[in-house]
Amino acid sequence: MRKDITVAASVRDTRGKGPARRLRVAGQIPAVLYGSGGAAVAVSVSPKEVNKILHSKTGHNTIFDLAIAGGEKTPVMVIDWLHDPVKDNLLHIDLKRIDLAKKLRVKVPVHLEGEAYGVKTEGGLMDIVNREVELECLPDDIPESLTHNVTAMRLNETLRAGGLQLGERMSLLSPEDLVVCHVVTIRESVAAEVPAEAAAAGGEPEVAKKGKKEEEAAAGKGAAPAKGAAPAAKAPAKK
Repeated sequence: MRKDITVAASVRDTRGKGPARRLRVAGQIPAVLYGSGGAAVAVSVSPKEVNKILHSKTGHNTIFDLAIAGGEKTPVMVIDWLHDPVKDNLLHIDLKRIDLAKKLRVKVPVHLEGEAYGVKTEGGLMDIVNREVELECLPDDIPESLTHNVTAMRLNETLRAGGLQLGERMSLLSPEDLVVCHVVTIRESVAAEVPAEAAAAGGEPEVAKKGKKEEEAAAGKGAAPAKGAAPAAKAPAKK
């Protein structure tokens, strides 16, 4: 979705770890702008402004204007970003030029509204399998999310991607049979977890344990005598 936001940028003349570190100390982060038939350009931007966009309702699907000092001003989208694994600071982003007249492939979150009948009345459990689906649409038509009311869902019913309501100018790219969520019985959910928990605990089937005991008993018959034990008596030689 396009927003009336402009982020200022400056062209970077140097690259590498050292210049990038000094750039971050100065309150900027390195970025790369590419796409839509234009040349790739190394720029620097404010991480605070980019973080506001990434944490907004439209997130990385937000289309905003990038204004390069002494250069172009173009609509862009954040395609990729890197955070510090310890401090969680934004370290680097990739920006793509957006042609507003061409359709885009985007992943959009799915929001579920209401409490399913199968959960409220039939004692089931809502199991969410996929929280987003992939769409194709024009940049100005990218939705913040797709909303679906699950109030009528009964026990053992499934919501698939093909059952989501899309805008007139949107096309679903995810498989239509992709499971978004389903209402399952709590017993089935718990029963499915028991074998996995037993395996994680290193448990062995009773048959396997019994077989081990028999093997150990058989091995004990042919074991060498302990130290200090009298040697077995030899049979008398025939005359």
